[in-house]
Amino acid sequence: MSMTIDARALEKRDLLYLAADGGQGVYQALHANGWNTLIARSIEEARTLADTRRLSLGLVEFDSLPSSKALLGLAGNCPPDMHWIALLKSDSLCRHEVREEVSQVCYDYHTLPIDLDRLQITLGHALGMASLRRRQRHSTKNDNPSLGLVGNSLALKALRQRITRLAVSDAPVMIAGESGTGKELTARALHHLSRRSEGPFVAVNCGALPASLIQSELFGYERGAFSGANQRVIGKIESANRGTLFLDEIGDLPQQLQVNLLRVLQEHSIQRVGGHVDIPLDLRILAATHIDLERAVAEGRFREDLYYRLNVLHLEMPPLRERVEDIELLAEYFFEAHAKEKRGGIRGLSPKAVKAMRLHAWPGNVRELINRMRGAMAVSEHALITPEDLGLGHLMQEAGGYSLEQIRAQAEIGALKRSLSQSSGTISLAAKRLGISRATLYRLMDKHGLQVAADGSNPQAAPPRLDNVAQYVPTPRKTSPCSAASAPPAPRQRVQEAAACSLRPPQRGGHYRR
Repeated sequence: MSMTIDARALEKRDLLYLAADGGQGVYQALHANGWNTLIARSIEEARTLADTRRLSLGLVEFDSLPSSKALLGLAGNCPPDMHWIALLKSDSLCRHEVREEVSQVCYDYHTLPIDLDRLQITLGHALGMASLRRRQRHSTKNDNPSLGLVGNSLALKALRQRITRLAVSDAPVMIAGESGTGKELTARALHHLSRRSEGPFVAVNCGALPASLIQSELFGYERGAFSGANQRVIGKIESANRGTLFLDEIGDLPQQLQVNLLRVLQEHSIQRVGGHVDIPLDLRILAATHIDLERAVAEGRFREDLYYRLNVLHLEMPPLRERVEDIELLAEYFFEAHAKEKRGGIRGLSPKAVKAMRLHAWPGNVRELINRMRGAMAVSEHALITPEDLGLGHLMQEAGGYSLEQIRAQAEIGALKRSLSQSSGTISLAAKRLGISRATLYRLMDKHGLQVAADGSNPQAAPPRLDNVAQYVPTPRKTSPCSAASAPPAPRQRVQEAAACSLRPPQRGGHYRR
């Protein structure tokens, strides 16, 4: 039975319909039900209409395409946020290459003969999601530019609100969070929203400066203060006067410098190395750390009085795994930001790539996402970036029959193992590959029961040596992956199930969605 919708109750919804024969029957039915249908009889015509009309939704007769890879080429040359629905015969899904292409490019599919009611539901849902995605991208681009924090998750919205509240104060702020979560970006946002926004923002990585130079770098020095000091040099702290000083990795600051910094906070002045004159300062100090400073205080590695001086206000950065809904927006943002680095012909991300990114645990957080996107843009040979281009192809193979948490844990373990192997067991190199700190790497290894041995001959018998290891040994863990029978199939798994056509033909109007 056909359902008729009052077109007056609906706005005209634009739809691109690619049909070699003109598809007049489908065109008339859709037009009568509120769809402003634009017909294209060739791929070239479809590309032109999609670009000039800024369309969000396309319906394509898959079996009329000139080649099996034509759909990939079409989607790759249309706006990246356009959703495609494939019309195809049931037996076409028996072919592996068809299932692969449809699942990689299309938002959904509909099997012939056409069920108009079901097709309209599919089209309406796809258009709604495409419009929502476009609005999300638009709102992201129009976020407060002084924040520069991309995403619409609840965690990020709460962070933005807290940044806005804390920016009006001059009190020190401690920004805590894992490596790669954007602590410096947050510090810059605090500065730009503050009354000091016209003044300098000076960032110092305390962990990157040699111990022998850090005092002169921070405090500056007078001429003749030491051998080679031929002229007066202004230090980082003094350079931030009337602005904001950001001390990243504050937990790596040597003990003696902790005393000097405490004096700056107490007296609001400094003395250059080799000098005897107090130089007054008017600045705000922001500090960041990826380590547990309270634990460092308890162990005597960080001064308690300095900790409380710096931790007047506190900001906690959410890791990327807690902002899953932001991953696609971030990926698209970095795709556009690094557009000059991409290989010609790449138009965006495939649905499978987006799914793989949502499954990945992201131990290196946003920094890892940037690195994977830039690498994929440089090497991909496809119009749309695939999971393999991102180095996440294994996630799609392992996804069946497992819960989301189990998949993320497997991805995290796999990333740790690969980095350790590629770094010949050197912890510092493995951490650098992942874009995380040594402390975070140790924590993740402990979380998953990963041990390392001094040599590969009898790794389980040897006590762990995490500083220079030759082999890692997973500690047995009791896990029981969900069986396929106990969990519903993944949305796109239905496309794979269609391979068993001889046993169970696909039903009309089948669905899968990302």
